[in-house]
Amino acid sequence: MKKNMSYIDSVHRDGRIWNLSMMVLLLAFPVVVALIFDATPDWKALGLGLVATAPMYWAVGAIETVTFTPMLGAGGSYLSFVTGNISNLKLPCAINALEQNDVSIQSEEGEIISTIAIATSSIVTTLVVILGVILIVPLTPILESPVLEPAFAQMLPALFGGLGVAFVSKNWKIAVAPVLLMLVLFIFVPALNESTVGIMVPVSVVFTIIVSRILYKKGVL
Repeated sequence: MKKNMSYIDSVHRDGRIWNLSMMVLLLAFPVVVALIFDATPDWKALGLGLVATAPMYWAVGAIETVTFTPMLGAGGSYLSFVTGNISNLKLPCAINALEQNDVSIQSEEGEIISTIAIATSSIVTTLVVILGVILIVPLTPILESPVLEPAFAQMLPALFGGLGVAFVSKNWKIAVAPVLLMLVLFIFVPALNESTVGIMVPVSVVFTIIVSRILYKKGVL
């Protein structure tokens, strides 16, 4: 590291290098497979498929970058967007680590703690996946048993419920408006489902900021 380079500068430098490297590796795999097996894709079908799906993924990617980065920090964002599972694994781990250490993601200490938490989550996830692949056959009858099925269906609600209680308890007045908005939207708008969560998160964030500003102006907060 250069003497004049700050920690954040080094994070952005290394993050760009590793993210671009991973992008090249991910895109190289289908190219190498196509060359080995001499399997040329149907370019017309590929183009039509991209036209139908790519804009949605571009929009979600842009929205998630703007939404998640302030909560994950620079290092955590670079690592999370490569390893995936941000909303259901990386983000809760980072937030919990910051809460436990009572630091802000805006500080250098918070940046480091968030990155360590996300890296640990990635390692643990990889180990669990490896263990799951090894044990999937002998454990399948147990995991698919009617007794455990309700528990697996409630894992994510339980995880986010625990995080939600921690945040709501700090200032319940701010939490009321976005919670009510999301409940109304997801109950009365059938088109909204779990696939639209990536888009609805920033909507909720903007709505919360606006409502919080109004409440602050009126002296409620």
